[in-house]
Amino acid sequence: MLHTPNGGARGGIAGTDSGLLSIGAVLGALRDEFPEVTVSKIRFLESEGLVEPRRTPAGYRKFSPGDVERLAHVLRMQRDHYLPLKVIREHLDAMERGEAVPLPVVGRQRSGEEAPESPERPTVARIGRDALLAAAGITEADLTEWESYGLLTAQADGAYDAEAVTVAGLVGELGRFGIEPRHLRLMKAAADREAGLVDQVVAPLKMHRNPQTRAHAEARARELAALTVKLHTALVQVALGVRLP
Repeated sequence: MLHTPNGGARGGIAGTDSGLLSIGAVLGALRDEFPEVTVSKIRFLESEGLVEPRRTPAGYRKFSPGDVERLAHVLRMQRDHYLPLKVIREHLDAMERGEAVPLPVVGRQRSGEEAPESPERPTVARIGRDALLAAAGITEADLTEWESYGLLTAQADGAYDAEAVTVAGLVGELGRFGIEPRHLRLMKAAADREAGLVDQVVAPLKMHRNPQTRAHAEARARELAALTVKLHTALVQVALGVRLP
């Protein structure tokens, strides 16, 4: 449950710096629930007015516990409800004013009351084209261009995997730095190769007669995917000679 963010005043708590966190510490606090969150994502949400941390005289960001709670709430609404940032901002602002505002429904919603997934046929979150446009805050022209480069692909019924919202958001963020969709084809090709490697490792488990073994294959695939993402991140940092906080 989200209480009044930032102790009632956006932009951080006044007075002492006791309890304030660096952006790296905030990243660590959020990654248990949101493993894909990055420093760039936090900075982007700040630029969109979703959170307003304090700044030290040297210009470093300092986040209060309320800031961290607010960020978690934003990320949760993106992940579970596929809401565009404008809608999330309006919803949080209304909550700060003490208004009881129901969340709008965009696409397929995740809910704690959903039926458990079958180990043999896991439920995959899907989102329609219009919902994807709204959730990612992009235009039809953007989506068409990104599809032409293979960055996003609709299924046979025209729907998208819900992770397409994350992909679209990241493509948009990179675009702010002048990295165009055509430049990202190499990343897509690398991701496809990594996925193929993981699939090759788990393929024998996926074809097993035992349903529990097949379920184990999916868990193993998730574990391997997480490891490949970490390795990819580390290799890019080594290549660039930089390190994320």
